[in-house]
Amino acid sequence: MTKFKENVTEFAGWVGVLSIPLAYALLSFGVLGADQAGYHILNLIGGVGIVVDALADKNYQPAVLNLIWAAIAVYAIVKAVV
Repeated sequence: MTKFKENVTEFAGWVGVLSIPLAYALLSFGVLGADQAGYHILNLIGGVGIVVDALADKNYQPAVLNLIWAAIAVYAIVKAVV
């Protein structure tokens, strides 16, 4: 893997790692509601970011966990928007 690609996947991972607790904090402090698309979009960004980094590192357990996390977020986004 090139250094550029490694930096991109690491950045995606960090964005993911920061997005999920940010979503939870915003929910906990009443800034976002569990029925709002913004909450689920942050979770989707988080899940996808971690999947990108985990797959680049061939670390499959967090990749699978976060694929499920992202799939739940997609479902919730559709439900919140429709």
